[in-house]
Amino acid sequence: MEYDTMMDGDFKEDFGPKIQVSAADELHVDFELSNVDLSLANGLRRVMHAEVPTVAIDLVDIEVNTSVLADEFVAHRLGLIPLNSSHIDQLNYSRDCDCDQLCERCSVILDLHAKCTSDDIMKVYARDLTVRNERVNNTIGNPVITDPDGLGSLICKLRKGQEIKLTCTAKKGIAKEHAKWSPVAAIGFEYDPHNNLHHLDLWYEDINKIQEEWPKSKYAELEEPRPKDEDFDFDAVPSRFYFEVEGIGNISSDAIILEGVKEIQRKLAGLIHGLGESDGMNGDYDGPRSPDAMDGGANYMDQGYSTPYGNPGAASAWGGGATAYGTTPYGNSGSSGWS
Repeated sequence: MEYDTMMDGDFKEDFGPKIQVSAADELHVDFELSNVDLSLANGLRRVMHAEVPTVAIDLVDIEVNTSVLADEFVAHRLGLIPLNSSHIDQLNYSRDCDCDQLCERCSVILDLHAKCTSDDIMKVYARDLTVRNERVNNTIGNPVITDPDGLGSLICKLRKGQEIKLTCTAKKGIAKEHAKWSPVAAIGFEYDPHNNLHHLDLWYEDINKIQEEWPKSKYAELEEPRPKDEDFDFDAVPSRFYFEVEGIGNISSDAIILEGVKEIQRKLAGLIHGLGESDGMNGDYDGPRSPDAMDGGANYMDQGYSTPYGNPGAASAWGGGATAYGTTPYGNSGSSGWS
């Protein structure tokens, strides 16, 4: 069948989400997202911030700590050390794992032991953490070290005679639970660089120095300002959104975006399932039902209707219709007393 290829190209550009990457490396990626709604673009930003899973130290068992830092202070610093989270899908959430408490399928164990024996101050870095071999792959849980000296994050300082010895348990989690699981340091999000939609109220001290007080962003060159003689369009909506994603090294910058998109897809799938589009709602529903929904309400509350405990509906759990005291004040034993 023949069709116009130019029309096909216009259709794809006008009606489908479009991503254009302007700069990217291992820790940063700048891209433009267009042909989507503001709510979806902002939702992607929020998901990348808070719902992309990573690995971080969650439990710290301190055996020896004679440094000047309190145990809680050291544990907090350890939790903020970024750990390699590549192939995070291979690691289970601890709450979903079949093990009793911890295992290599849901956790990574790291050890740290340092003691200062010289007169000089000893600095303990993330590189001093040793990862045990019991884990789902050979990279997950390794401390992320990006500085030129290959030291990593500073954990503490020790003077002569001071010692620190501890065991860390790293688990899978998301930043909704704690910020230590966040895969990003920051996400820049911008749209409408000329403020044509007036979503921002630009406060200024001198009307003649607005451009100085509110300089244009670098994305202003990509869009045209609204002409001054043009009427304001109250129905206009933004359609181009500019992202600047800055990772911390535990997940590559492009993987952060892909995992964010996957999480949105999972949320939408769960919404569709909840709205009744799944096969389970067409006959396998086992939730609460009203009495008239069970066999059309026939024989409901009859004498022969069985309770969930196996006894007839008219009998008590102690073996029959009679009460424990024989004849009741309202009639004979076992009868209702009503005529």
